Amino acid sequence: MTPPDSTGSQFAFDAAVDSVRRGERDLDSAVGHLVEQLTDDELLWLLDGDLTILRGLREMSQGYNKIPFRAGRIDRLGIPGIRFTDGPRGVAVGASTAFPVAIARAASWDPAVERSVADAIGAEASAQGANLWAGICVNLAYAPGWGRAQEAYGEDPLLLGAMGAAAVDGANPWVMSCVKHFALNSMEEVRFRVDVRVPEDVLREVYLPHFRTVVEAGVDSVMSAYNSVNGTWAGQNSHLLTDILRDDWGFRGFVMTDFIWGLRDPVGSVAAGQDLEMPFRQQRAATLAAALADGRLPRTDVERAAARQLSAQIRYALRARPAPDVSVVASAGHRRLAREVARLGAVLLRNQKVAGRPALPLAEAELSRVVLFGPLADQRNQGDVGSSMVRPPSSVSILDALRERLGARLIHLPTADPMTAAAAAGPVDAAIVVVGLTSEDEGESMIGVDTPSTQLLGGIARLRPVAAVMVRFAARVARKKGFGGDRRDLRLRADDVALIEAVAAVNARTVVVVVGGGTVVMAPWDADVAAVLLAWYPGMEGGHGLGDVLFGDAEPGGRLPVTIPRRQSDLPQVDWDASTVTYDRWWGQRKLDRDGVAAAYPLGFGLGYTTFGMTGLDVGRLDGEKFTAAVTVTNTGDRAGRHVVQFYAIRPGDTGRPIHHLVGFQAVHLAAGAVTRISVDCSTRPLQRWTADGFVLDPTDVTIRAASFAGDPAALEGRLRLSS
Repeated sequence: MTPPDSTGSQFAFDAAVDSVRRGERDLDSAVGHLVEQLTDDELLWLLDGDLTILRGLREMSQGYNKIPFRAGRIDRLGIPGIRFTDGPRGVAVGASTAFPVAIARAASWDPAVERSVADAIGAEASAQGANLWAGICVNLAYAPGWGRAQEAYGEDPLLLGAMGAAAVDGANPWVMSCVKHFALNSMEEVRFRVDVRVPEDVLREVYLPHFRTVVEAGVDSVMSAYNSVNGTWAGQNSHLLTDILRDDWGFRGFVMTDFIWGLRDPVGSVAAGQDLEMPFRQQRAATLAAALADGRLPRTDVERAAARQLSAQIRYALRARPAPDVSVVASAGHRRLAREVARLGAVLLRNQKVAGRPALPLAEAELSRVVLFGPLADQRNQGDVGSSMVRPPSSVSILDALRERLGARLIHLPTADPMTAAAAAGPVDAAIVVVGLTSEDEGESMIGVDTPSTQLLGGIARLRPVAAVMVRFAARVARKKGFGGDRRDLRLRADDVALIEAVAAVNARTVVVVVGGGTVVMAPWDADVAAVLLAWYPGMEGGHGLGDVLFGDAEPGGRLPVTIPRRQSDLPQVDWDASTVTYDRWWGQRKLDRDGVAAAYPLGFGLGYTTFGMTGLDVGRLDGEKFTAAVTVTNTGDRAGRHVVQFYAIRPGDTGRPIHHLVGFQAVHLAAGAVTRISVDCSTRPLQRWTADGFVLDPTDVTIRAASFAGDPAALEGRLRLSS
């Protein structure tokens, strides 16, 4: 099929938008009228990307998503189509602001922060010609070590949903929004072949609630996952895409595939609820025209998929702000925001006293010499180099920031062996060791592309011997480019640990900065250092932001959005090469709760430079699926600071031990000595059970804890009455 070129009104789309805006038609009527004007060729043109796969791969070889991927543009009727940009940490197109990764933003436990970041990303996307941003990843990792954990918002469904919904709210005035990957996409290297098996109640209660929240927030598009779910590929899984997403949740937007390998049945996928094959003209272009002609593909199914896309485009046109000037891209304001978010996401895990006061913040005026160690101190380490990669015009490393502040007082030894490091660290005021992960350790992976999935490329790749050769070549390229994939070992490298131990043995004020995108097991070395600061991948202004935290210009604002265990074996383990895996309901903090195992650092944990107290918990009455919980918060320290109040529900009958279900949270900023009372809207959805009759709430009263983290011994307790 060639691009539609028949004659017609290029203003038909604009006329449809105007008719809805003026109230002359409702949305469905306007879309229906537009669909009636489409020829068969035009209808099919809407169902996949606009570029041939050969041209598309050629463009992609020059750099992934440097310009928007295009789909469904029909000039005859003025249909703008999709102009896609990737990027959970910023706009993949152009040279855009690289914000801290999504898991770092989740560590703020503040949806307003994510709303601001998404607003900035949406503006930069719009300024550079995109109209759809696929940067909202809410996959929950059953097992820590998932290579793309950095792209999502942590382990808890309520936090995942709240941050994802905020991203929708921030981005939607500028672009169409897309949430991904629906569903159960949390194993990277086998994503093209693994079948994730999960009981229906566990699926509904654990792995889908956050997607539901984002759908209810008004997301325009859902990207399906590569993997199969209970035996059916997610990209053509009618139970996911139709029964749950549309029939149960009322989703009105469109579904697109993940790229290139996102479906296996181009004809059947249309009826299953898959609207758009991305990003190129691939399987559908080769099969749908014939299927439509011979009746295997009903025209009504095609029209339905087209209508969903056109509805989303009209809704976007009705709300869209004018595209800003390109000067907004990586602007001073957005760089300031990136710096602020790096501070808000940094999690202080340990801060022991040295010479009578906490190791952090460092007293800059009192420092005569500081030594900086570690292979990552001078790297502009933004994280994954796959589809989430952003190409900022500049980037500030930790070394850059510390040199700006300390000048000649800073000694930098990036590659010191333990003996040399110990000799250098002994006589200085403070030693900072920067260690952790890079894109070679974790991230998106192309290694898992196997022969059957490579054959989906079409052309000569359909031949199995050719596909097998391409697989081997792709694996070599992936390793060369540093596509890290999943992590089998959650600990730091042995040489990093040796460096830490050597420095800590001779310098009491040893501060370890850990960079990475997921769970890092720190025991036992963490017990021997004065301070541990988890920096995540802190973005293009990360060096400045972390410098602000280290020297006390700002609080380390973060709280853990994941649980860090003492031992890797304390959390779920999977075979990262498996073709089949089963997920259950026990993961993260909830698995540790069930097993009675203490975390090294529990969900929600994080220290600051001041202290807080809470009193007067009041739990309101149940109102539908919500209730309020109020508490008085006092900054009991001597400087301004930030606290995150977390509400957990403990219900009887889970197991023999308390299981923490996060039901609400709120970040609070207070001056020294200040007092405030907050009231938080909490949700009972985390307590609901899925049954044959849908979700039910057991009529048993539950304990509500107002806490600073899961398992906080100082938590306040109240009761929520669920019984009549």
